[in-house]
Amino acid sequence: MSSPVSSSSAPTGAPAPRPGVAGRLDSWFEVTARGSSWAREIRGGVVTFVTMAYIVILNPLILGGFSADQAAQDVAGGWLQNAQVGAVTALTAGVMTILFGAVARLPFAFAAGLGINSFLAVTVVQDVTWPEAMGLVVINGLVITILAVTGLRGLIFNAVPAALKTAITVGIGLFIAFIGLVDSGFVRTSGSASPPLQLGSAGSVATLPTITFVIGLVVIGVLMARRVRGAIFIGIVATTVIAIVLQAIFQVPTSNGQNLDDWNLNAPVMPTQIVALPDLSLIGDISFGAFARIGVLSAVMLVFTLVFTNFFDAMGTMTGLAKASDVARPDGTFPRLKSALVIEGVGAIAGGATSSSSNTVFVESASGIGEGARTGAASVVTGLLFVLAMFFTPLTQVVPLEVAASALVIVGALMVSQIKDVDWTDFSVALPVFLTIITMPLTYSIANGIGVGFISWVIVRAASGKAREISPLLWIVSLGFLVYFVRGPIEALVG
Repeated sequence: MSSPVSSSSAPTGAPAPRPGVAGRLDSWFEVTARGSSWAREIRGGVVTFVTMAYIVILNPLILGGFSADQAAQDVAGGWLQNAQVGAVTALTAGVMTILFGAVARLPFAFAAGLGINSFLAVTVVQDVTWPEAMGLVVINGLVITILAVTGLRGLIFNAVPAALKTAITVGIGLFIAFIGLVDSGFVRTSGSASPPLQLGSAGSVATLPTITFVIGLVVIGVLMARRVRGAIFIGIVATTVIAIVLQAIFQVPTSNGQNLDDWNLNAPVMPTQIVALPDLSLIGDISFGAFARIGVLSAVMLVFTLVFTNFFDAMGTMTGLAKASDVARPDGTFPRLKSALVIEGVGAIAGGATSSSSNTVFVESASGIGEGARTGAASVVTGLLFVLAMFFTPLTQVVPLEVAASALVIVGALMVSQIKDVDWTDFSVALPVFLTIITMPLTYSIANGIGVGFISWVIVRAASGKAREISPLLWIVSLGFLVYFVRGPIEALVG
Protein backbone atom coordinates (compact mmCIF):
# COMPACT_ATOMS: atom_id res chain seq x y z
CA MET A 1 0.00 0.00 0.00
CA SER A 2 1.41 3.37 -0.95
CA SER A 3 1.29 6.12 1.65
CA PRO A 4 0.23 9.67 0.83
CA VAL A 5 3.66 10.93 1.80
CA SER A 6 5.45 8.69 -0.63
CA SER A 7 3.15 9.59 -3.48
CA SER A 8 4.26 13.20 -3.31
CA SER A 9 7.85 12.26 -4.03
CA ALA A 10 7.74 8.89 -5.77
CA PRO A 11 11.10 7.68 -7.13
CA THR A 12 11.67 7.72 -10.87
CA GLY A 13 14.40 5.35 -11.85
CA ALA A 14 16.32 4.72 -8.61
CA PRO A 15 20.04 4.14 -9.27
CA ALA A 16 21.57 0.67 -9.12
CA PRO A 17 23.81 -0.17 -6.12
CA ARG A 18 27.43 0.84 -6.59
CA PRO A 19 30.43 -1.42 -5.86
CA GLY A 20 32.84 -1.00 -2.94
CA VAL A 21 32.09 0.98 0.21
CA ALA A 22 29.29 2.88 -1.50
CA GLY A 23 27.64 -0.39 -2.47
CA ARG A 24 27.94 -1.81 1.06
CA LEU A 25 26.43 1.34 2.54
CA ASP A 26 23.63 1.19 0.00
CA SER A 27 23.00 -2.44 0.88
CA TRP A 28 23.10 -1.82 4.65
CA PHE A 29 20.70 1.13 4.58
CA GLU A 30 18.63 -0.44 1.75
CA VAL A 31 18.61 2.88 -0.11
CA THR A 32 18.12 1.40 -3.57
CA ALA A 33 15.98 -1.48 -2.26
CA ARG A 34 13.48 1.03 -0.90
CA GLY A 35 13.38 2.97 -4.13
CA SER A 36 15.26 5.93 -2.71
CA SER A 37 18.53 7.67 -3.56
CA TRP A 38 21.34 9.22 -1.56
CA ALA A 39 20.26 12.70 -2.68
CA ARG A 40 16.76 12.10 -1.31
CA GLU A 41 18.11 10.68 1.97
CA ILE A 42 20.46 13.61 2.51
CA ARG A 43 17.76 16.10 1.62
CA GLY A 44 15.26 14.36 3.90
CA GLY A 45 17.76 14.27 6.75
CA VAL A 46 18.41 18.00 6.40
CA VAL A 47 14.69 18.80 6.33
CA THR A 48 14.09 16.71 9.49
CA PHE A 49 16.88 18.58 11.25
CA VAL A 50 15.52 21.96 10.17
CA THR A 51 12.05 21.16 11.53
CA MET A 52 13.53 19.77 14.77
CA ALA A 53 16.32 22.30 15.39
CA TYR A 54 13.98 24.33 17.57
CA ILE A 55 14.46 21.75 20.35
CA VAL A 56 18.01 23.06 20.89
CA ILE A 57 16.44 26.42 21.71
CA LEU A 58 13.23 25.28 23.41
CA ASN A 59 14.52 22.51 25.69
CA PRO A 60 16.89 24.87 27.58
CA LEU A 61 14.01 27.33 28.04
CA ILE A 62 11.88 24.58 29.62
CA LEU A 63 14.51 22.84 31.75
CA GLY A 64 16.94 25.68 32.40
CA GLY A 65 17.38 29.41 32.33
CA PHE A 66 19.86 32.26 32.12
CA SER A 67 19.58 33.00 35.85
CA ALA A 68 18.17 31.34 38.96
CA ASP A 69 15.10 33.59 39.16
CA GLN A 70 14.23 32.86 35.52
CA ALA A 71 14.83 29.07 35.60
CA ALA A 72 12.80 26.12 36.90
CA GLN A 73 14.25 25.70 40.40
CA ASP A 74 14.17 22.32 42.13
CA VAL A 75 13.17 21.59 45.73
CA ALA A 76 16.66 22.58 46.94
CA GLY A 77 16.87 25.74 44.86
CA GLY A 78 19.08 24.21 42.19
CA TRP A 79 18.70 25.08 38.50
CA LEU A 80 20.18 24.20 35.11
CA GLN A 81 22.07 26.73 32.99
CA ASN A 82 20.62 27.41 29.56
CA ALA A 83 23.90 26.98 27.66
CA GLN A 84 24.65 23.66 29.35
CA VAL A 85 21.19 22.26 28.60
CA GLY A 86 21.46 23.41 24.98
CA ALA A 87 24.78 21.64 24.52
CA VAL A 88 23.65 18.28 25.97
CA THR A 89 20.33 18.55 24.11
CA ALA A 90 22.13 18.74 20.78
CA LEU A 91 24.71 16.08 21.68
CA THR A 92 22.20 13.51 22.95
CA ALA A 93 19.83 14.07 20.02
CA GLY A 94 22.72 13.67 17.59
CA VAL A 95 24.16 10.50 19.11
CA MET A 96 20.80 8.79 19.55
CA THR A 97 19.61 9.68 16.04
CA ILE A 98 22.83 8.38 14.48
CA LEU A 99 22.58 5.18 16.55
CA PHE A 100 18.97 4.64 15.55
CA GLY A 101 19.68 5.32 11.88
CA ALA A 102 22.65 2.96 11.80
CA VAL A 103 21.03 0.08 13.73
CA ALA A 104 17.27 0.30 13.13
CA ARG A 105 17.90 1.80 9.65
CA LEU A 106 14.70 3.84 9.66
CA PRO A 107 14.29 7.58 8.96
CA PHE A 108 13.24 8.46 12.52
CA ALA A 109 15.08 11.16 14.48
CA PHE A 110 15.47 11.50 18.26
CA ALA A 111 15.48 14.46 20.66
CA ALA A 112 14.30 15.45 24.13
CA GLY A 113 10.58 14.66 24.42
CA LEU A 114 8.52 17.78 25.02
CA GLY A 115 5.91 16.14 27.21
CA ILE A 116 8.40 14.65 29.64
CA ASN A 117 10.66 17.72 29.90
CA SER A 118 7.69 19.88 30.83
CA PHE A 119 6.53 17.27 33.37
CA LEU A 120 9.99 17.33 34.96
CA ALA A 121 10.22 21.14 35.09
CA VAL A 122 6.68 21.82 36.29
CA THR A 123 5.93 18.84 38.56
CA VAL A 124 8.82 16.53 39.44
CA VAL A 125 11.39 19.11 40.61
CA GLN A 126 8.86 20.53 43.05
CA ASP A 127 9.63 17.45 45.18
CA VAL A 128 13.16 16.37 44.17
CA THR A 129 16.40 17.91 42.94
CA TRP A 130 17.34 18.08 39.26
CA PRO A 131 19.94 15.27 39.57
CA GLU A 132 17.32 13.13 41.34
CA ALA A 133 14.73 13.92 38.66
CA MET A 134 17.18 12.82 35.97
CA GLY A 135 17.85 9.67 37.98
CA LEU A 136 14.15 8.85 37.72
CA VAL A 137 14.36 9.41 33.95
CA VAL A 138 17.24 6.90 33.77
CA ILE A 139 15.17 4.34 35.72
CA ASN A 140 12.27 4.98 33.32
CA GLY A 141 14.61 4.25 30.42
CA LEU A 142 15.88 1.05 32.04
CA VAL A 143 12.31 -0.21 32.51
CA ILE A 144 11.43 0.56 28.88
CA THR A 145 14.63 -1.07 27.62
CA ILE A 146 13.98 -4.24 29.65
CA LEU A 147 10.42 -4.42 28.27
CA ALA A 148 11.84 -4.09 24.75
CA VAL A 149 14.67 -6.63 25.21
CA THR A 150 12.31 -9.23 26.67
CA GLY A 151 9.96 -8.75 23.72
CA LEU A 152 7.03 -7.61 25.86
CA ARG A 153 7.00 -4.17 24.27
CA GLY A 154 6.90 -5.75 20.82
CA LEU A 155 4.06 -8.05 21.88
CA ILE A 156 2.03 -5.04 23.03
CA PHE A 157 2.80 -3.32 19.74
CA ASN A 158 1.58 -6.35 17.79
CA ALA A 159 -1.58 -6.65 19.92
CA VAL A 160 -2.86 -3.28 18.72
CA PRO A 161 -5.55 -3.76 16.01
CA ALA A 162 -4.77 -2.41 12.53
CA ALA A 163 -7.66 0.07 12.74
CA LEU A 164 -6.20 1.62 15.90
CA LYS A 165 -2.76 1.80 14.30
CA THR A 166 -4.28 3.73 11.41
CA ALA A 167 -6.08 5.94 13.92
CA ILE A 168 -2.77 6.64 15.66
CA THR A 169 -1.24 7.71 12.34
CA VAL A 170 -4.15 10.01 11.55
CA GLY A 171 -4.23 11.38 15.10
CA ILE A 172 -0.53 12.18 14.90
CA GLY A 173 -1.16 13.95 11.60
CA LEU A 174 -3.77 16.18 13.26
CA PHE A 175 -1.52 16.60 16.28
CA ILE A 176 1.53 17.86 14.39
CA ALA A 177 -0.67 20.08 12.22
CA PHE A 178 -2.16 21.53 15.41
CA ILE A 179 1.35 22.05 16.80
CA GLY A 180 2.25 23.96 13.63
CA LEU A 181 -0.89 26.10 13.77
CA VAL A 182 -0.30 26.97 17.43
CA ASP A 183 3.47 27.55 17.12
CA SER A 184 2.85 29.90 14.20
CA GLY A 185 0.24 31.96 16.05
CA PHE A 186 -2.41 31.09 13.46
CA VAL A 187 -4.40 29.43 16.25
CA ARG A 188 -4.18 30.97 19.72
CA THR A 189 -5.78 30.62 23.11
CA SER A 190 -8.69 32.97 23.57
CA GLY A 191 -8.01 33.39 27.28
CA SER A 192 -11.58 32.41 28.11
CA ALA A 193 -13.43 29.19 28.84
CA SER A 194 -15.51 29.38 25.67
CA PRO A 195 -14.29 29.31 23.05
CA PRO A 196 -10.89 28.14 24.34
CA LEU A 197 -9.19 28.80 20.97
CA GLN A 198 -9.45 31.46 18.30
CA LEU A 199 -8.00 32.46 14.95
CA GLY A 200 -4.90 34.59 15.50
CA SER A 201 -5.30 37.60 17.75
CA ALA A 202 -9.03 38.36 18.08
CA GLY A 203 -9.59 36.81 14.67
CA SER A 204 -6.71 38.62 12.98
CA VAL A 205 -3.56 36.95 11.67
CA ALA A 206 -1.99 40.20 10.51
CA THR A 207 1.29 39.85 12.38
CA LEU A 208 4.64 39.40 10.65
CA PRO A 209 5.41 35.97 12.19
CA THR A 210 1.97 34.55 11.32
CA ILE A 211 2.07 36.04 7.83
CA THR A 212 5.46 34.36 7.37
CA PHE A 213 3.85 31.06 8.37
CA VAL A 214 1.07 31.58 5.82
CA ILE A 215 3.63 32.38 3.11
CA GLY A 216 5.52 29.17 3.94
CA LEU A 217 2.30 27.16 3.92
CA VAL A 218 1.33 28.49 0.49
CA VAL A 219 4.80 28.10 -1.02
CA ILE A 220 5.27 24.52 0.20
CA GLY A 221 1.66 23.63 -0.62
CA VAL A 222 1.94 24.85 -4.20
CA LEU A 223 5.27 23.08 -4.70
CA MET A 224 3.78 19.86 -3.31
CA ALA A 225 0.71 20.19 -5.53
CA ARG A 226 2.96 20.62 -8.56
CA ARG A 227 4.99 17.57 -7.43
CA VAL A 228 8.25 19.49 -7.28
CA ARG A 229 11.10 17.36 -5.93
CA GLY A 230 12.40 18.76 -2.65
CA ALA A 231 9.20 20.79 -2.15
CA ILE A 232 9.41 20.97 1.63
CA PHE A 233 13.12 21.77 1.70
CA ILE A 234 12.83 24.38 -1.04
CA GLY A 235 9.83 25.92 0.71
CA ILE A 236 11.62 26.14 4.07
CA VAL A 237 14.71 27.78 2.53
CA ALA A 238 12.70 30.20 0.39
CA THR A 239 10.41 31.24 3.23
CA THR A 240 13.37 31.70 5.59
CA VAL A 241 15.00 34.06 3.07
CA ILE A 242 11.74 36.01 2.83
CA ALA A 243 11.51 36.11 6.64
CA ILE A 244 15.10 37.44 6.94
CA VAL A 245 14.28 40.26 4.50
CA LEU A 246 11.02 41.11 6.29
CA GLN A 247 12.76 41.07 9.68
CA ALA A 248 15.48 43.41 8.40
CA ILE A 249 12.75 45.87 7.42
CA PHE A 250 10.33 45.63 10.37
CA GLN A 251 12.65 44.56 13.26
CA VAL A 252 10.10 42.44 15.16
CA PRO A 253 11.33 41.21 18.59
CA THR A 254 10.96 37.76 20.16
CA SER A 255 8.99 37.08 23.34
CA ASN A 256 8.77 33.27 23.81
CA GLY A 257 5.05 33.40 23.08
CA GLN A 258 4.27 36.18 25.56
CA ASN A 259 3.48 38.88 22.99
CA LEU A 260 1.18 37.76 20.18
CA ASP A 261 2.75 40.17 17.67
CA ASP A 262 6.34 38.94 18.21
CA TRP A 263 8.33 36.00 16.91
CA ASN A 264 7.87 32.97 19.15
CA LEU A 265 11.36 31.59 19.89
CA ASN A 266 13.78 33.17 17.45
CA ALA A 267 13.85 35.99 14.92
CA PRO A 268 15.15 35.19 11.40
CA VAL A 269 18.41 37.13 11.48
CA MET A 270 21.93 36.16 10.51
CA PRO A 271 23.88 35.56 13.75
CA THR A 272 26.78 37.76 14.79
CA GLN A 273 28.53 34.69 16.23
CA ILE A 274 28.68 31.38 14.41
CA VAL A 275 30.85 29.05 16.50
CA ALA A 276 30.48 28.44 20.24
CA LEU A 277 32.26 25.77 22.32
CA PRO A 278 29.75 23.48 24.11
CA ASP A 279 29.64 23.10 27.89
CA LEU A 280 29.00 19.41 28.59
CA SER A 281 29.40 19.49 32.37
CA LEU A 282 25.85 18.19 32.95
CA ILE A 283 26.78 14.74 31.64
CA GLY A 284 26.60 12.22 34.49
CA ASP A 285 25.09 14.69 36.97
CA ILE A 286 22.39 12.32 38.25
CA SER A 287 21.30 10.88 41.58
CA PHE A 288 18.98 8.09 42.69
CA GLY A 289 18.16 9.80 45.98
CA ALA A 290 14.52 10.51 45.07
CA PHE A 291 13.38 7.29 46.76
CA ALA A 292 14.87 8.45 50.06
CA ARG A 293 13.67 12.03 49.70
CA ILE A 294 9.98 11.46 48.86
CA GLY A 295 9.47 7.78 49.68
CA VAL A 296 9.40 4.65 47.54
CA LEU A 297 5.70 4.76 46.62
CA SER A 298 5.77 8.39 45.49
CA ALA A 299 8.94 7.83 43.47
CA VAL A 300 7.43 4.71 41.87
CA MET A 301 4.34 6.71 40.83
CA LEU A 302 6.56 9.30 39.15
CA VAL A 303 8.44 6.54 37.30
CA PHE A 304 5.12 4.94 36.33
CA THR A 305 3.97 8.22 34.78
CA LEU A 306 7.26 8.63 32.91
CA VAL A 307 7.15 5.05 31.59
CA PHE A 308 3.57 5.29 30.33
CA THR A 309 4.16 8.63 28.62
CA ASN A 310 7.47 7.52 27.09
CA PHE A 311 6.29 4.03 26.11
CA PHE A 312 3.13 4.92 24.25
CA ASP A 313 4.20 8.27 22.81
CA ALA A 314 7.06 6.47 21.09
CA MET A 315 4.92 3.51 20.02
CA GLY A 316 2.34 5.79 18.46
CA THR A 317 4.91 7.96 16.74
CA MET A 318 6.77 4.98 15.30
CA THR A 319 3.50 3.53 14.02
CA GLY A 320 2.65 6.72 12.17
CA LEU A 321 6.15 7.27 10.78
CA ALA A 322 6.45 3.65 9.61
CA LYS A 323 3.26 3.99 7.59
CA ALA A 324 4.32 7.35 6.21
CA SER A 325 7.68 5.98 5.05
CA ASP A 326 6.15 2.91 3.38
CA VAL A 327 7.98 0.39 5.59
CA ALA A 328 4.92 -0.71 7.59
CA ARG A 329 3.51 -4.17 6.99
CA PRO A 330 -0.25 -4.70 6.69
CA ASP A 331 -0.46 -5.40 10.44
CA GLY A 332 1.29 -2.10 11.23
CA THR A 333 4.65 -3.59 12.28
CA PHE A 334 7.87 -2.75 10.51
CA PRO A 335 11.38 -4.21 9.98
CA ARG A 336 13.73 -4.34 12.99
CA LEU A 337 10.90 -3.41 15.34
CA LYS A 338 12.65 -4.87 18.39
CA SER A 339 15.87 -2.98 17.68
CA ALA A 340 13.91 0.24 17.26
CA LEU A 341 12.12 -0.23 20.58
CA VAL A 342 15.34 -1.11 22.43
CA ILE A 343 17.15 1.96 21.10
CA GLU A 344 14.19 4.14 22.05
CA GLY A 345 14.58 2.89 25.61
CA VAL A 346 18.30 3.64 25.49
CA GLY A 347 17.36 7.16 24.38
CA ALA A 348 15.52 7.66 27.67
CA ILE A 349 18.56 6.45 29.62
CA ALA A 350 20.89 8.71 27.63
CA GLY A 351 18.61 11.70 28.10
CA GLY A 352 18.56 11.24 31.85
CA ALA A 353 22.32 10.64 32.04
CA THR A 354 23.00 13.91 30.19
CA SER A 355 20.26 15.94 31.97
CA SER A 356 18.64 16.72 28.63
CA SER A 357 15.47 14.76 29.58
CA SER A 358 14.27 11.52 28.00
CA ASN A 359 15.13 11.33 24.31
CA THR A 360 12.51 9.74 22.09
CA VAL A 361 11.53 9.50 18.44
CA PHE A 362 10.21 12.82 17.14
CA VAL A 363 7.05 13.14 15.10
CA GLU A 364 8.75 15.93 13.12
CA SER A 365 10.67 13.13 11.37
CA ALA A 366 7.60 13.02 9.13
CA SER A 367 8.84 16.20 7.44
CA GLY A 368 11.95 14.43 6.18
CA ILE A 369 9.86 11.44 5.16
CA GLY A 370 7.61 13.80 3.26
CA GLU A 371 10.74 15.06 1.52
CA GLY A 372 11.57 11.52 0.38
CA ALA A 373 13.61 9.96 3.23
CA ARG A 374 13.04 6.21 3.47
CA THR A 375 16.07 4.81 5.29
CA GLY A 376 18.30 5.27 8.31
CA ALA A 377 20.78 7.15 6.14
CA ALA A 378 18.57 10.21 6.53
CA SER A 379 18.68 9.78 10.32
CA VAL A 380 22.47 9.66 10.25
CA VAL A 381 22.47 12.97 8.35
CA THR A 382 20.07 14.49 10.90
CA GLY A 383 22.16 13.18 13.80
CA LEU A 384 25.40 14.59 12.37
CA LEU A 385 23.74 17.98 12.00
CA PHE A 386 22.64 17.86 15.65
CA VAL A 387 26.21 17.07 16.73
CA LEU A 388 27.45 20.01 14.66
CA ALA A 389 24.72 22.15 16.21
CA MET A 390 26.61 21.91 19.52
CA PHE A 391 29.29 24.08 17.98
CA PHE A 392 27.03 26.15 15.72
CA THR A 393 24.17 26.85 18.11
CA PRO A 394 23.71 30.43 16.79
CA LEU A 395 22.97 29.06 13.29
CA THR A 396 20.07 26.96 14.59
CA GLN A 397 18.26 30.24 15.29
CA VAL A 398 18.20 31.42 11.68
CA VAL A 399 15.09 29.42 10.68
CA PRO A 400 12.18 30.79 12.76
CA LEU A 401 9.77 28.39 14.42
CA GLU A 402 6.95 29.83 12.28
CA VAL A 403 8.64 28.57 9.09
CA ALA A 404 9.15 25.08 10.52
CA ALA A 405 5.48 25.17 11.58
CA SER A 406 4.34 25.52 7.96
CA ALA A 407 6.14 22.28 7.07
CA LEU A 408 4.46 20.48 9.98
CA VAL A 409 0.99 21.46 8.77
CA ILE A 410 1.77 20.17 5.28
CA VAL A 411 3.01 16.82 6.59
CA GLY A 412 0.02 16.59 8.94
CA ALA A 413 -2.30 16.93 5.95
CA LEU A 414 -0.48 14.07 4.21
CA MET A 415 -0.76 11.75 7.22
CA VAL A 416 -4.45 12.47 7.83
CA SER A 417 -5.31 11.17 4.37
CA GLN A 418 -4.77 7.61 5.65
CA ILE A 419 -8.15 7.88 7.36
CA LYS A 420 -9.57 6.28 4.21
CA ASP A 421 -8.26 2.88 5.44
CA VAL A 422 -10.72 2.79 8.38
CA ASP A 423 -13.98 0.82 8.12
CA TRP A 424 -16.43 3.49 9.29
CA THR A 425 -19.45 1.22 8.76
CA ASP A 426 -18.66 -0.74 11.96
CA PHE A 427 -19.35 1.64 14.86
CA SER A 428 -17.50 -0.59 17.32
CA VAL A 429 -14.44 0.33 15.23
CA ALA A 430 -15.45 3.86 14.28
CA LEU A 431 -15.93 5.19 17.83
CA PRO A 432 -12.56 4.09 19.30
CA VAL A 433 -10.81 5.25 16.13
CA PHE A 434 -12.51 8.64 16.31
CA LEU A 435 -11.70 9.05 20.02
CA THR A 436 -8.05 8.14 19.39
CA ILE A 437 -7.78 10.70 16.58
CA ILE A 438 -9.56 13.57 18.30
CA THR A 439 -7.95 13.15 21.75
CA MET A 440 -4.36 13.56 20.53
CA PRO A 441 -4.56 17.16 19.28
CA LEU A 442 -7.10 18.31 21.86
CA THR A 443 -5.02 17.09 24.82
CA TYR A 444 -1.65 17.74 23.15
CA SER A 445 -0.59 14.16 23.86
CA ILE A 446 -0.10 11.09 21.69
CA ALA A 447 -0.16 8.86 24.78
CA ASN A 448 -3.54 10.21 25.87
CA GLY A 449 -5.02 9.47 22.45
CA ILE A 450 -3.68 5.93 22.51
CA GLY A 451 -4.99 5.35 26.02
CA VAL A 452 -8.49 6.62 25.25
CA GLY A 453 -8.50 4.55 22.07
CA PHE A 454 -7.40 1.36 23.86
CA ILE A 455 -9.94 1.68 26.67
CA SER A 456 -12.84 2.53 24.36
CA TRP A 457 -11.87 -0.30 21.96
CA VAL A 458 -11.93 -2.88 24.75
CA ILE A 459 -15.21 -1.64 26.24
CA VAL A 460 -17.15 -1.10 23.00
CA ARG A 461 -15.92 -4.23 21.22
CA ALA A 462 -16.51 -6.42 24.29
CA ALA A 463 -19.99 -5.00 24.88
CA SER A 464 -20.89 -5.63 21.24
CA GLY A 465 -20.11 -9.35 21.56
CA LYS A 466 -16.54 -9.33 20.17
CA ALA A 467 -14.60 -9.87 23.40
CA ARG A 468 -12.87 -13.00 22.04
CA GLU A 469 -11.27 -10.93 19.28
CA ILE A 470 -9.49 -8.70 21.81
CA SER A 471 -5.92 -9.64 22.72
CA PRO A 472 -5.36 -10.31 26.46
CA LEU A 473 -2.45 -7.87 26.31
CA LEU A 474 -4.81 -5.14 25.12
CA TRP A 475 -6.98 -5.76 28.18
CA ILE A 476 -3.94 -5.48 30.47
CA VAL A 477 -2.62 -2.33 28.80
CA SER A 478 -6.08 -0.75 28.88
CA LEU A 479 -6.27 -1.42 32.61
CA GLY A 480 -2.85 0.18 32.97
CA PHE A 481 -4.07 3.25 31.09
CA LEU A 482 -7.12 3.40 33.34
CA VAL A 483 -4.79 3.57 36.35
CA TYR A 484 -2.70 6.16 34.51
CA PHE A 485 -5.71 8.39 33.87
CA VAL A 486 -6.90 8.27 37.51
CA ARG A 487 -3.42 8.46 39.03
CA GLY A 488 -4.19 11.79 40.74
CA PRO A 489 -6.17 10.29 43.64
CA ILE A 490 -3.66 7.41 43.86
CA GLU A 491 -0.74 9.84 44.13
CA ALA A 492 -2.65 11.78 46.79
CA LEU A 493 -3.16 8.59 48.81
CA VAL A 494 0.53 7.62 48.72
CA GLY A 495 1.96 10.99 49.56
